[in-house]
Amino acid sequence: MASNRHLGRIVALQSLYEYEFRHTDETPVDVEEVIARNLERYKDDIGDTKFVGELVDGVIASLVKLDETLQPLAPDWPLVQVARIDRNILRIGLYELLYKQEDVPSRVAINEAVELAKSFGSDNSSKFINGVLGTAYRTLVEDQTNGNATEV
Repeated sequence: MASNRHLGRIVALQSLYEYEFRHTDETPVDVEEVIARNLERYKDDIGDTKFVGELVDGVIASLVKLDETLQPLAPDWPLVQVARIDRNILRIGLYELLYKQEDVPSRVAINEAVELAKSFGSDNSSKFINGVLGTAYRTLVEDQTNGNATEV
C-alpha cells in the first residue's frame, strides 16, 4: 500500500487532471467537490485529507506562476504540448519544491513526482519529469539556499 502522502498525491493528481480537463470559463468546476469525490474512494486509507486539499488548492492558486516558471525549464516542449498528466505532475512537483520546502524535502518532492510519472505517465514521462524538476531544483531552490535568490 502506498504511503499516506503518496496516496494523497495520487488523489491530488486525479483531481487536478479532472479539473483541467473539465474546467472552462463557461462551465466552471467546483474543485472542492472533485477533491471530495476522489477522496471518498480512499477515505479509509488517507488520514491527512487536509494535505490533499491544500496541495490541489495551492497548485490551482499558483497555476499561472507555476506554468510561467516551468516553460523555460523545458524550452523545447511548449507546456500546452506536454501531456496533461505530465503537466499536472510537473505542477505538483514544482509547487512542493517552491512553496512547501518546510514540509516536503526537495528530494522527496522530485522523487514523488517521478513515481507519479512512472505510474500514470508514458514510458518517457519519468525521465522528463526528473529532468525538468532537477533543473528547477538547481536553478530555483539550490541557488536560493546558497544565497543567490531567484524571484519566483
